[in-house]
Amino acid sequence: MRALALLLVMAAPAAAQEPPAFDAAPVDACLAENVGDDGRPESCIGLAANACIEQPGGYSTVGMGYCLSQEVDHWDGLLNAAYGEVMASAKAADAELAELGSAAEKQEPALREMQRRWIAYRDAACVYERTRWGGGTGGSTGAAQCLLELTARQALWLRGYQRQM
Repeated sequence: MRALALLLVMAAPAAAQEPPAFDAAPVDACLAENVGDDGRPESCIGLAANACIEQPGGYSTVGMGYCLSQEVDHWDGLLNAAYGEVMASAKAADAELAELGSAAEKQEPALREMQRRWIAYRDAACVYERTRWGGGTGGSTGAAQCLLELTARQALWLRGYQRQM
């Protein structure tokens, strides 16, 4: 009986730490309209994380970190899809120009190098953001917000190229 009571006491904090509900629908709906509240798709950034943070448990450092990281993952998926399509288009353009005997600079390696350098920039920028919190618990949330902002902006930038294809 004592073991059961101990298990119940130990389970209570675990249940209280369940992450808030996350749904990417606010971001997707905003992007489907291709504008945010102020007429710019950048206004779509953070909509899902903010809705998640409004849920029970969302205002804790752990809850905010969870909500932000979930939206980062969503934007990362959008970024990777856009990058893949832009890369395919770049390869096709390079092949077409090569077939014509063009000496034009190739798009595919330039796009790949740009993305690699952007990743290095994003990571360094978000490490800097974390350091601004002086080792406090807000550092991880600040870094997650940085990752969200920069990942989403890169996804939107690549989606701009997608629309031009």
